[in-house]
Amino acid sequence: MAITVKRRRGENINSFLSRAFKVIKKSGILLEARKRKYYNPKPTKRDLKLSALHKQKVLQEIERKRKKGLI
Repeated sequence: MAITVKRRRGENINSFLSRAFKVIKKSGILLEARKRKYYNPKPTKRDLKLSALHKQKVLQEIERKRKKGLI
């Protein structure tokens, strides 16, 4: 969705910028862009399985080192 804000005749830059920012804020474009900036997609089943396997492997390694007295 495109927004066009044209400068009025004889309007100074400060008032134009404040009017333009007000229009952008009311449209919700800035809010939507900020939401999308940090969007993380849900992990797939494969990703969940792989992360669970990795966690299990790390915990087994820690337990093995603990039994040997290395930790």
